[in-house]
Amino acid sequence: MEKQRILIVDDDANIAELISLYLVKECFATEIAENGHDAIQKVESFAPHLILLDIMLPDMDGYEVCAEVRKRHDTPIIMLSAKGETLDKVLGFKIGADDYIVKPFDSNEMVARVRAVLKRSAPPIEIKTQDALGTDHQGEYVEYDELLVNLTNYIVIFEGKQIEMPPKELELLYFIAKRPNQVFTRDQLLDQLWDYEYAGDSRTVDVHIKRLREKLIGEEHNWSITTVWGKGYKFEVR
Repeated sequence: MEKQRILIVDDDANIAELISLYLVKECFATEIAENGHDAIQKVESFAPHLILLDIMLPDMDGYEVCAEVRKRHDTPIIMLSAKGETLDKVLGFKIGADDYIVKPFDSNEMVARVRAVLKRSAPPIEIKTQDALGTDHQGEYVEYDELLVNLTNYIVIFEGKQIEMPPKELELLYFIAKRPNQVFTRDQLLDQLWDYEYAGDSRTVDVHIKRLREKLIGEEHNWSITTVWGKGYKFEVR
């Protein structure tokens, strides 16, 4: 079985080698990039299944690297940083990061997060769009007017088209759509959908909701993702 490839981007050689050691011990294949430009090149040549990306780099910061990678790839990205401020984390999620680990971190926690993100980002089982829209639905899914969210295959069909959606966005959409008209606070959604607590990071939920709304703009339907002021969000079905 082919080993999953992890690209480690960190200008501190000692930290990068230590992370690589832990991951190789867990049967991953690794490669190290010491700066942002090197990282972008190795995304193409190494084709990693996941990127561990330090924010503080000598040429371009991790946010810039993340944004550049996102222009061409959906490769899962875990940001690494000594910064623990909420705004730093929200910025990382906003530009497409899948997780955020604050240094110093426990090696077991790092490996667990890598596995969790890889599991969420596993390629969906390929099915034809017409099969997803037909009567032969399979696995865990919810369906509304012009919307089908299949959690088993990680597929979203909206107005007859398959919508590209990162795993966490899809999981959030499925979670609220499966419970129509139920109001969830931001903290409840964080507890239910994120593998680790992000204390005080409720704005992470706002970012993901905003992305969902942007991707589900279309004709009038009998459902919507609604803000309940002072409370949170709900998948409203009229």
